[in-house]
Amino acid sequence: MSQDTNFTSEESDRIEEELAELRQRRDQLRAELQGDADTVGDRGDAADALQRSEDLAGVEEQINRLTWLLAGGNADTPGQVPNGTQVTLRFPGDEPVQMRIVNFLEETPAGEEDTTLTADSPLGLALFGRRAGETVTYSTPRGELQVDLLAIELPNKR
Repeated sequence: MSQDTNFTSEESDRIEEELAELRQRRDQLRAELQGDADTVGDRGDAADALQRSEDLAGVEEQINRLTWLLAGGNADTPGQVPNGTQVTLRFPGDEPVQMRIVNFLEETPAGEEDTTLTADSPLGLALFGRRAGETVTYSTPRGELQVDLLAIELPNKR
């Protein structure tokens, strides 16, 4: 049975506050993990680093879940970026490009193949839970790539 995700303004504000706190915690954990990578330690240090890594995964999962709910996603299904979301991206060395996210390639309007990406593509999945201003890393067959997320406009926010 699906849960209703129509939030009051007060509920949305409370979720936004929680998201801000979770994002702060995520950034803190990332910094600590980077510090762990820069130091040599014993097994206890390795166990602490492993725990921080697991904590980071849990925080990111919660960020994704709350972002999904705020975007109107069903509370019972973990999500992807909602269909119809518009994003403005800057790939390294290129000008900003606006792209539309679709659930299925068949939803791509004729002539817009170069400015459409699927929600379940590596980049589409990496964009989930992200905010404008963040640099997003995603995996490709050629290795990890990065893109700057300049703007994101969810379909129900237009």
